[in-house]
Amino acid sequence: MTNPTQPNPIRSILAWGVHLFTASGAIWGLLAILAIFENDYRMMILWMILAVLVDGFDGMLARWADVKKYADGIDGALLDNILDYLNYVLVPVIFIIKADVLPESTRLFMACLILITSAYQFTQTDAKTDDHHFKGFPSYWNVVALYMLIMNLPQWLNFAFLLFFNIMVFVPIKYIYPSRNSYMRTLTLVLTYLWGAIGIWALIQYPNHPTWVAWVTLVYVAYYIVLSFMPKNKTTM
Repeated sequence: MTNPTQPNPIRSILAWGVHLFTASGAIWGLLAILAIFENDYRMMILWMILAVLVDGFDGMLARWADVKKYADGIDGALLDNILDYLNYVLVPVIFIIKADVLPESTRLFMACLILITSAYQFTQTDAKTDDHHFKGFPSYWNVVALYMLIMNLPQWLNFAFLLFFNIMVFVPIKYIYPSRNSYMRTLTLVLTYLWGAIGIWALIQYPNHPTWVAWVTLVYVAYYIVLSFMPKNKTTM
């Protein structure tokens, strides 16, 4: 019989497996960086998508496997933040420097600015609030970078958008955490998964992606912004 005072070995293996799954995000980030240096933006997109999928599912798996109980030797939140900074900040910053999406004279400045403001955003004690929101612009630089790549907007307009988002890091607006928000939850999850599915479908076709898809997916972006600006005492739905 299993000693009730000892951790269940199967549960421990599963919990440590979830941490390993999360840690694999470092590999996908590295491969995305290598693809950028090879100017292979199609492969960069694929590795970035894989990193986002890992980040999207690891929290759910961690709660299911109860990693805080069965793999308590690892700080899962710290591991997640390290990998988020890699994949949501460093990878897109390298893309911004290497790709032709900003005026050349501004690329290093913007890259350094994003690194600094994101370091601030990640290390706030309430960067993720108790009611499951992000305080300030939540460093979605990988999403911004992909939009810049596929929408092919003027370089100075891209620069203006990036500058605006950097400023918004310091504005204490509470942005929703789509998988954990407690109001309009069902609609938000449906739209989030739909946005993700349509976006992935289009991105994997790069550079032959349908040009209208990016504009359609901006409907979800608008919804996300409106919902984030709504009062946070809404009834759970």
